[in-house]
Formats: sequence, C-alpha cells, structure tokens
Amino acid sequence: MKLRGMVWRIIFVATLTVFLGHSASAQSPKKDINIVFIGNSITYGAQLTYPEAEAPPVIASQYLMRKDRIGRVSYANQGHSGYTTVDFLPTGKTFALVESAAKSFANKEALLVFSIDLGTNDSAISGPNGAPVSPQHYRENLKTIADRLLTEFPGCIIIVQRPIWYSPNTYNGAKYLAEGLKRLQSYFPEIRHLVQSYTTSNPKQVFTGDTRAFSYFKAHYLTDLTPEQGHQGTFYLHPNKKGAVALGNFWRKAIYRIVRSR
Repeated sequence: MKLRGMVWRIIFVATLTVFLGHSASAQSPKKDINIVFIGNSITYGAQLTYPEAEAPPVIASQYLMRKDRIGRVSYANQGHSGYTTVDFLPTGKTFALVESAAKSFANKEALLVFSIDLGTNDSAISGPNGAPVSPQHYRENLKTIADRLLTEFPGCIIIVQRPIWYSPNTYNGAKYLAEGLKRLQSYFPEIRHLVQSYTTSNPKQVFTGDTRAFSYFKAHYLTDLTPEQGHQGTFYLHPNKKGAVALGNFWRKAIYRIVRSR
C-alpha cells in the first residue's frame, strides 16, 4: 500500500509539472516582427540565381518563423549592390527607401527591427561611394543612420551585424585587396563602441548582432562563397546558395537572441 501511494504521488507531481510547463508556455505571447535588412550586395543576394527567394534576409526570416515565441515575421530587403554607409546617410535617396519600407508593413503593432550589415564597400581602396571610409567615419556614419531611425521609429530595435570575410585579392569594379580586408576588420571595435554609446541614451535598442560569420566564411570560402574573376585572379566575396543559408542563419540567431531578451 505504501508503494502504491508513493507511485501515485510521483504520477501526480509529474502531471502537475507538465501542466505548469504548458501553462507557462501559454502565458508567453508570441512576438510579431517586422524587419528591414539594410545592406549591400551581400544582403541583396548578388550572384544568387533567385535572390528574392535565396538571399540571407529571406533565409533569416524563414528560420525566425519556426522559432517558439515568434509569431508573424515580415521583412523588407534593402540591400543595394556597391553601397556604403555614405549611401545610407539620411540626406540621401536610399535612406528614404528604408523609411518607406519600415512604414509599409501592414502589422503596425509588430516589433520593428533594423538589421544593418554595411562595411564591405566602405573598406575598399577605391570604387564605392566614399571609399575608403576610415574607422572613425564608419562609426560616425552608422551613428547618424541609427540616430535618425531611433528618432523616426522610437520603439524600434537596431542590430548591427559584423561584415563577413572576403579574399585579400578581391578586385572587381572596386579595389579591395589586403588593405581593404584589414580596414574591414578595423570596423569591428567601432561597432562595439557604437553600441556601447547607446547604453544610457537608448537602453536595449541598439545591439551588436552576429560576430561569428566573418571567421566562418574565412574558413569555408571554397564551399560557401562564389568564385569570381577579377583583376588579380579568382576572388571570393559573395555567398553562394549554401553560404546565403549560413549567413541567414547567423543573422537569425542574433536577431532571435536579442528579440527574445526583450
């Protein structure tokens, strides 16, 4: 009899634990998200056969829809080939496209997220608008962009993704090479300092996003980046279909981590 009583108590406790777990889950409402992806050709999906279906923003959004605590996910791909932080400054036409995209979402109650991945073209020796952009001006440009977004969309979140690796012989219409790759990496601490600067003025609104994709593509460029012919031989700059999935997943993890914490 004592053994039977103990069994029933164990069953009762286990059932109660499961019930409470389900209740807690039911009480956690799912968050709807609107995401504007700001970037260059890598964000756009250059070199992909079907960028509208294969670009990193598409992959990131699809993955987010499958996560618990995430409801509906809408996105706008504002990736523009060859663009720098200079092109996205609020005084230019490109920023107006970003504003329009952010205002066009049907679900006005969803959390608005701006995912920014800029710096590749800024780092070039010559070619893109404003290049080469110094580390100081890179951070100043990002701050100008972020300040305007925070003013126009007070409840938004801004996530700055770290740019990915490219081969040191990259030289197409723009000239990057080893000097550009070195400059690109000098932007990383600037992103960190930028985010820290908002800790007091805009707490929990500006975040560092992914920091792992750079190393990943450096190690997997033969399988995840598209070989392209340039002025100094075959170079690697843009993700192929496999690489776009990898990058989209890196962005998704960063966005989910930040959104979930709010």
